[in-house]
Amino acid sequence: MKVDELKPLEGLLVADFRSIEPRLQALDKHLILRTYLDGYTLSDLDTKIWLALRGNRAAYSFIKKGSLANLARWFNYIEDNHPEIQAEVKAKDAAAKAKVAAASKAGASYALALQNADKGVVTRFLPEPSGFLHIGHAKASLLADYFAHTAYKGTLLLRLDDTNPSKEKQEYQDAIIEDLALMGIKPDKMSYTSDYFDYLYDMCIRMIKEGHAYADDTPQEEMQKQRWDGIASARRDRSVEENLRIFEEMKNGTEEGLKNCIRAKLSYNNPNKALRDPVIYRCNVETEHHRTGDKWKIYPTYDFACPVIDSYEGVTHALRSTEYTDRNPQYDWFLKTLKLRKVYMWDFARMNFVRTFLSKRKLAKMVETGRVWGWDDPRMPTVRGVRRRGMTVEALRDFILKQGPSRNVVTMDWTNFWATNKKVIDPVAPRHTALIKKDLVKVTVTGPETPAEPVTADRPKHPKNPSIGTKKVCFANEMYLDQADAKSFKKDEEITLMAWGNAFVREIGEGETIPSLTVELNLKGDVKSTEKKVTWLAAKGQTLVPAELWDFDYLITKDKLEEDDKLEDFLNPVTSTMDEALCDEAAAGLKKDDIIQLERRGYYRVDKGLDDWAEGEQKRLVLFCIPTGKTGGK
Repeated sequence: MKVDELKPLEGLLVADFRSIEPRLQALDKHLILRTYLDGYTLSDLDTKIWLALRGNRAAYSFIKKGSLANLARWFNYIEDNHPEIQAEVKAKDAAAKAKVAAASKAGASYALALQNADKGVVTRFLPEPSGFLHIGHAKASLLADYFAHTAYKGTLLLRLDDTNPSKEKQEYQDAIIEDLALMGIKPDKMSYTSDYFDYLYDMCIRMIKEGHAYADDTPQEEMQKQRWDGIASARRDRSVEENLRIFEEMKNGTEEGLKNCIRAKLSYNNPNKALRDPVIYRCNVETEHHRTGDKWKIYPTYDFACPVIDSYEGVTHALRSTEYTDRNPQYDWFLKTLKLRKVYMWDFARMNFVRTFLSKRKLAKMVETGRVWGWDDPRMPTVRGVRRRGMTVEALRDFILKQGPSRNVVTMDWTNFWATNKKVIDPVAPRHTALIKKDLVKVTVTGPETPAEPVTADRPKHPKNPSIGTKKVCFANEMYLDQADAKSFKKDEEITLMAWGNAFVREIGEGETIPSLTVELNLKGDVKSTEKKVTWLAAKGQTLVPAELWDFDYLITKDKLEEDDKLEDFLNPVTSTMDEALCDEAAAGLKKDDIIQLERRGYYRVDKGLDDWAEGEQKRLVLFCIPTGKTGGK
């Protein structure tokens, strides 16, 4: 290909992608011995064509699969070694995010007019590393990212709130960071609450010295009852000296220290129970901290550490869900009492879904009791869970941003969540065929158009998107059909064999289940005239691929769990089903995380490909059914 012939590609990629595949192949050939399209440095032509390819979702997906090795090499080289052309990509991505976030069918509005935003905006995402991120965390992180980076060109901080070593693990911490990166969230700075343990300790000393905190050894259950009933603790008026002495005992983990906690002296009978002398420090000597080891035996609570470190780190606007609304006066009280820099608050509604719970304690229980396979189980409402079920990052971001920062709390069906995903995967998911093994019906194919020996032909993987490529389809005089289809046939009825043509049903074997069929090909028949279009697999001439087809149900049977509901009373006894199936031979090349559509069955994500099994294990595809939103199912 000559350089002059490359120039029309830029417009063609955008205007008429269906005809671009042969030109992509020509590009690949042109690049066999070249690093750049024209010359030995990055040219305007390289930039224009790279941006055109990067801006076309189907082309980008095709190239990233790497089937055209030279084109993929050139594309990745430009991406990795020429950051100067990334500015335009980032600008387009930001524009797309802004468009999504402006106003949607869901009615989302981002016109918050944050206070003093002209002086700079610094938001933060503050997860506790005590579990994997769930979709509620995804909303919090995406909103913080939106207001920091898209709406106000400010700064996003990620702070891991590691103040409870009994629940926290390095595994969870790493997973949170990975999941944020997966969602395209790039914090400008990352820190840990444990980075500030010395500072928080000094702040607590100051609280005690100024008469704003006291040591309390009231037993936990009695303390909870007193707080609920608005009764002052008998230890509330301890002297400053006594409180400082006990705090030192707590720091050393002595017997006396372990009996005490430190409480802030706000009020013992305020109508807002969040203001009733909250605990701000407690002992923990049973578990070493995963970052600080055994240095500390006392740890600050979220209620204390959150406002103090927000102010210290320079956060200007703290966004958090409405479940914390009652604690907002408490948050302000700590800042005013310690005379710290003000931080503005904004509450948004958390994401609630029917027959779903987002309590990390309950989710951890599901993992610990073996009700699910782990935090990334496709039945779990975690970011990794919905991703493993088949939710794309693009659709996840789109759906959450469309919810917006509204304070209106609603419980949503899963319909729109998965329908958003279908819009993303339908145009690019290759089509394959699968039949359930236990329901196979052997079919003899007759007629002059029937091949005497098996033959193969190329067929598009996607009927409306040639860029997805082609696959080999085998045609033979013996095939398999599905039992349900066979039972619906009448003698001499004309049917359509999908991706082949029409046929007449000439013989139907007798029995409660149909043992066999004979059909006569009629490839000249009009496929539009038939009522039944059926999937099939050639029984000869190809190696059919074994597969497990998994589907999943909700973990609980009740639309919404109330606070006094026992989780065990509403657990769904059956939450997964699996059918053994056979797929067309082309499916053997599927890899983990590929998303496909099985004709007449639905969309599936590949959880395991044939190459993912150890030697000696039975190799098979493991496919997870992806909801489409039609029934609202999880």
